[in-house]
Amino acid sequence: MTIDYDSITKTIAALTEGETDTVALMATVVCELHHADDRFDWTGFYRVTAPEMLKIGPYQGGHGCLTIPFSRGVCGAAARTGEVQRVDDVDAFPGHIACASSTRSEIVLPVRNGTGDLIAVLDIDSDRPSAFTQQDADHLARILSQVFGSV
Repeated sequence: MTIDYDSITKTIAALTEGETDTVALMATVVCELHHADDRFDWTGFYRVTAPEMLKIGPYQGGHGCLTIPFSRGVCGAAARTGEVQRVDDVDAFPGHIACASSTRSEIVLPVRNGTGDLIAVLDIDSDRPSAFTQQDADHLARILSQVFGSV
């Protein structure tokens, strides 16, 4: 099963309408995304909880790393640069943090609130190499902007 972005965008919009609690929003988004695509082996948020530090937030899948500094890994790179990180082979990514040995590819997107502050990153891992496309990045970024852009 591959994600239907038009449908999932509408579903997430309906489920999150009027909600302002960031953790509740994250939990809802993760649940909907994780179960929408067979490629998504681990789906979760890492929240900015201190300067240059991410802490695990709502997620689906096996355990994740509890904290990730901005200076390490794919999630840290997304937080540090403010840019989407799409990694076809995590073993080739310098400084990759192996939270799960099954991860082969990864996409991480920065999450900003309505004032443009970085509040988290969305991390989606796959047990397949080269699982994510630019289309995934574009659609996921729109969903994140729609849900968190007014928080």
